[in-house]
Amino acid sequence: MKRDRSKLRKRLHIWTGVCLGLFLLTHFLNHALGLISIDAMERGRDLFNDIWRSLPGTVALYGSLAVHFVLALDGLRRRQTLRMPLREALKIGLGLALPFLLISHVTVTRIDWMLSGYSADYRDILPRIWSRTGNTVWQSAALIIAWAHGCLGFWFWMRGRDWYPRMALTLYTLAFLVPVLSLLGFMVAARALGPAMPSNAWFMSGRTDPAILAEIRQAIFYTLAACIGFTLLWRSFPIRGKVRIRYPDGRVLSVARGFSVLEASRSAGIPHLSVCGGRGRCSTCRVRVTEGLEGLPPPSDGERQTLIRIRAGENVRLGCQLRPTHDVSIAPVLGADNVGVRPQIGEDVAAGRERRIAVLFCDLRDFTLLTQQQLPFDTVFLLNRYFETIGEAVEGAGGVIDKFIGDGVLAIFGLTGRIEDACANALEATARIARGIETLNRNFTSELDKPLRIAMGMHAGPAIIGHIGYGRASSLTAVGDTINAASRLEGFAKEYDAQLAVSADVIRYAGLTLGDRDSHDIAIRGRKGTLETLIVENAEEIGTLLAAARDTKAAVAQAARTGA
Repeated sequence: MKRDRSKLRKRLHIWTGVCLGLFLLTHFLNHALGLISIDAMERGRDLFNDIWRSLPGTVALYGSLAVHFVLALDGLRRRQTLRMPLREALKIGLGLALPFLLISHVTVTRIDWMLSGYSADYRDILPRIWSRTGNTVWQSAALIIAWAHGCLGFWFWMRGRDWYPRMALTLYTLAFLVPVLSLLGFMVAARALGPAMPSNAWFMSGRTDPAILAEIRQAIFYTLAACIGFTLLWRSFPIRGKVRIRYPDGRVLSVARGFSVLEASRSAGIPHLSVCGGRGRCSTCRVRVTEGLEGLPPPSDGERQTLIRIRAGENVRLGCQLRPTHDVSIAPVLGADNVGVRPQIGEDVAAGRERRIAVLFCDLRDFTLLTQQQLPFDTVFLLNRYFETIGEAVEGAGGVIDKFIGDGVLAIFGLTGRIEDACANALEATARIARGIETLNRNFTSELDKPLRIAMGMHAGPAIIGHIGYGRASSLTAVGDTINAASRLEGFAKEYDAQLAVSADVIRYAGLTLGDRDSHDIAIRGRKGTLETLIVENAEEIGTLLAAARDTKAAVAQAARTGA
């Protein structure tokens, strides 16, 4: 039953928020029509009223408003501590402040209409607001706060979805443009109408008495304030019973029963990652229960689904959902070092994110023999020049160096942008590396018994991107089958005595064709099936193919423009 209530609360919170968000969006777009004309605003208002002042629209709007506010108070009541990240505090604070800012507007536009049937239009409202600086600032602040609260709610809800990074720029642009256009439309229309009449003619016959509206505003104000005050008073009463939570560094927190592990960490000022804001929609706050697992409340349906998705062990729980009923010992899994109290990485990348990327492994052949023939200082100097050559080639082609492993290098392409561009950039990097190694060999002819030789492997596909490691060794990296395949292909390049072994997937993503080149179906250990692979003896050939493909694409585009 408790799980069902929790799931119902989450669903109600989301769908009431969606309904209120749609109302705000349509209302603000209606304001933005003021950039065109007052008549355009009025036509938009007619459509707006047909939706939101109909019986279903009114029930949905006011029902959502009431339920959303009650759920906000309930969430505030259930919080065991008010220590939280700034963005969570902003979301809650803006949400609680918003009703007070809207009381005056609602009584004039909605309650008056419900009591008297009179519907004030923009020609009535705008001059009254614009004629007083206080009204203008008040309404503008209400607009911005309402939109900011909605955007924060949407961000908490959607930021963990796979499609969000691709749409983030578009969404941020819309989040900025909608309130700006709304304010501009309001200002342009109000100035076009001029100042309000100094008399009370605006309160024409048939409208609700202004004194009655003032009493209603006051009653709503005191009711809202009483609800918030009662909620804060309720949560201030101590909860019976204490539990102790022990951290890996020996710290022991004594908190009231009912605290979640995440709330306990925050109340004591112990950093604890939580990307979704403590709603159980991510796994960044997860902890390993090292003692006291027996007898803990079982995970809710939402928590269980998240734990199953990450293949968590039986002793792993979400810190935001676990509310110990007895003493426990825990160890945060993410964002903490060996003592469990210092965050290592930012929350955005700690959660990990799946992307389609191109991966390049590059290794220096016969390096062990080279170190035996060179003095230590010369070896270090030469190795640094080699790494410098690889790094400049990778970064010049739009990639990033993930790590250096001995004399090997792992590079990643496509942390941003399309997979097609990532593969083309990765292929361009191989050609640059080949040219750079040739330059090194010319410069160090007298120092080297044999020229430097490289072997590269490249594959493209999905991988998990995130900060992985321990202590100071934590860094941004990629894991998954794509990285394993690229590493294996680098070994096959050595077997075929070639500079590059590249999967056919990379070639196709980059818009190239295999043509009459021989390809090999290579079995990758630990991977089902075979991987079609192209063996390239001299990677500089790839640069020629890319240049030809670009010329062909440019010629096609030019022909299309000419034909148009």
